[in-house]
Amino acid sequence: MPSLNDIKNLLQNNRITEFVKLNKLSSRDIIDFTNRYTNWAGKLFQHLDVKQGARVFKFLRKKKQEIIIKSLPDEKAAELLNALQPDDRTAFLGLLPGNAVKELLKILSPETRAETLKLLGYPENSVGRLMTPDYLAIKSTDTVQQVLDIIRQRGQAAETLNFIFVVDETGVLIDDINIKEFLIVAPSTPVEKLMDRQYIALSVNDAQTKTISIFKNNSRYALPVINETGVLLGIVTLDDVLRLAEKENTREIQRIGGSEALEEPYTTISFTHLVKKRAGWLVILFLGEMLTATAMGFFEGEISKAVVLALFIPLIISSGGNSGSQASSIIIRAMALGEINFRDWWYVMRKEIFSGLALGSILGLVGFMRIFLWQHFHFYNYGEHWILVGFTVGFSLLGVVIWGTLSGSMLPILLKKLGADPAASSAPFVATLVDVTGLIIYFSVAFLMLKGTLL
Repeated sequence: MPSLNDIKNLLQNNRITEFVKLNKLSSRDIIDFTNRYTNWAGKLFQHLDVKQGARVFKFLRKKKQEIIIKSLPDEKAAELLNALQPDDRTAFLGLLPGNAVKELLKILSPETRAETLKLLGYPENSVGRLMTPDYLAIKSTDTVQQVLDIIRQRGQAAETLNFIFVVDETGVLIDDINIKEFLIVAPSTPVEKLMDRQYIALSVNDAQTKTISIFKNNSRYALPVINETGVLLGIVTLDDVLRLAEKENTREIQRIGGSEALEEPYTTISFTHLVKKRAGWLVILFLGEMLTATAMGFFEGEISKAVVLALFIPLIISSGGNSGSQASSIIIRAMALGEINFRDWWYVMRKEIFSGLALGSILGLVGFMRIFLWQHFHFYNYGEHWILVGFTVGFSLLGVVIWGTLSGSMLPILLKKLGADPAASSAPFVATLVDVTGLIIYFSVAFLMLKGTLL
């Protein structure tokens, strides 16, 4: 098996007779080569078998796909696009500018063009863009033998044969049947006898992300897609849903980390693009953290009177930020899995209040014990009012952690209700918010506890 560098040398030196080796490459090899040597990917695809090229093409990132299509001669580009499954072709074209789509549609076959235009007519990010019209449909009046004949005649064009779909005379879906049911009964058995009229279907205008939880909760390789009147329009297969789930999870994790989602692998993204994706969030978070300095300036008098309070500022704000980040990450993940939604806000709030009380009490006790031990063993002298300082730190930690867990849990739910991306309330964003408010809580508690003594 040639190495990736060997393939590049073959392409670079135009050793056409040896290009037959390329068709022995695995899909993983071709993807790795495309990611590493993007400028040579178009030439590689020129010499790949069109079926193998189509199988690999759908797993590439959008920018890689664009580079390959643009570098191919029109005839080869048409072969590749026509060989793609309808849903994969629609997913690619749906991400391109209108002018680019118009030019590419010209090189498609008339049948493929009509099919693609139909799929592109559905809203962006809808199930209609994700589905394929390549499925097998039968009538309830057919016999098993007739169904098997249909499979032999048209099965090659179907994306999956795991399930066969039953429609009435108007095309309305009335059932779906696992193919094994047709293989264990007599050929003369009517389809009607195999039907239970119970099925799960997706709506063509539903959001694509909705399919993830539906597939997760139902052990299916493919699900039918219907319109408002129940007419069967196509199917969505598991491989497309898995790619969608990976894309959504990746975007979510990156946003939770405080950056915009990357459209390509970390190993291939340019340095400039990487900096642009991260700089925006860092500037926003930096401006937010400037409020911390403003808050400290507001309490400058208290700090000057009781310098000991400044020792515990990092402890207080980091504890609040950490508790908020924990809660935010847990809630965002629970929402992504469909475990909770806006209607559960009161349940989440109650649970996080008790969690904050428990966690804050633990940290408050640890904070108080730290001051007690350091004072007792003479590691540091907190002065004659060290017990009050200890209670100030302990109660401040309790309040800050409760506030942190509430902020981290409620903000994603609120953003979701407002139609925003919950992942935008990322851990760094919550941490910045809790840093500022944590200082206010800390010095407010200090003012109440130490008034008349240190303050």
